[in-house]
Amino acid sequence: MWLYEKKLQYPVRVSGPNPWLAKNIITQYGGPDGELSASLRYLTQRYTMPIPEAKGALTDIGTEELAHMEIVAALVYNLIKDATLEQLKAHGMDGYYADHDRALYFVDATGNPWTATYIQSKGDPIADLHENMAAEEKARATYEWLINLSDDPLVTDALRFLRMREIVHFQRFGETLRLVQEWMDRKKFF
Repeated sequence: MWLYEKKLQYPVRVSGPNPWLAKNIITQYGGPDGELSASLRYLTQRYTMPIPEAKGALTDIGTEELAHMEIVAALVYNLIKDATLEQLKAHGMDGYYADHDRALYFVDATGNPWTATYIQSKGDPIADLHENMAAEEKARATYEWLINLSDDPLVTDALRFLRMREIVHFQRFGETLRLVQEWMDRKKFF
């Protein structure tokens, strides 16, 4: 069970409407390396982890990814909520607007909807933990590229926070991998 505080893990501020930036950032909401994919991957894989520490790490990181999804959603929404229809159209968001108005929807930066094929749950703890480390590195890289694209210092600040959390998650998965490998290498006596 979790205690939910009705505030974001990191404050979200934007300088003003920016549909172009929103269109790019939304990939971390519904893209292949985004927060939805990460949270579902980890919260599913935890069931086949052989030790409590690994189950705990996947539960902790999976739920934190849900918090990151809220941050990304707040960024995207705040960047488009006050945008005019002309601004949305000028930045290629007219199709998004036609389908969703300014509501959040799980898509990548080019408008492809989220799909379960973005996640994997192999059932082999070593394979799954390596998959998770790679996923964290891909998310870190995506945040770096979004930081490079950002022309809003307030948004860039939140993106930097999210990028740093991906680095921490990578490290935690590395520690978890070591624990699982040690457990698997131990001699078992029955």
